[in-house]
Amino acid sequence: MQIILREDIKSLGRMGDMVNVKEGYARNFLIPKGLAIEANPKNLKALEHEKRKIQELAKKVKLSADGLASRISAMTITIKAKAGEEERLFGSVTAMDIADALKKEGLDIDKRKIYIGEPIKRLGDHIVNIKIHQDVTTDLKIKVVSE
Repeated sequence: MQIILREDIKSLGRMGDMVNVKEGYARNFLIPKGLAIEANPKNLKALEHEKRKIQELAKKVKLSADGLASRISAMTITIKAKAGEEERLFGSVTAMDIADALKKEGLDIDKRKIYIGEPIKRLGDHIVNIKIHQDVTTDLKIKVVSE
């Protein structure tokens, strides 16, 4: 079944793309949730107008993601953790800890968008990568201090 995507879907495509999916997936999931519409002649005519609207919306989303990225890259988050000898932590700093610290700063970032290269198990300064948007990623400076 051919459908037109109304939002970006990671496994299918971007907004405005016309893709083929199984009929059950389209009728039971994508169309009821408003993620897609059926690609019939009426909707194909409306697609051109929708594409312009979708492109403008995508530009706005990307601009807001760029603004958020610049805010995040200028920040330094301080996380308190229990530490033992030689500045080693009991446990490690997780993406959930970082997301909670960002939430306290007024930024609601999903923990799944935070990528920690190697586990943070020591006190000091660290850098983690945050993927805000499909095309926008930024680095966040984290300072881990002893409680």
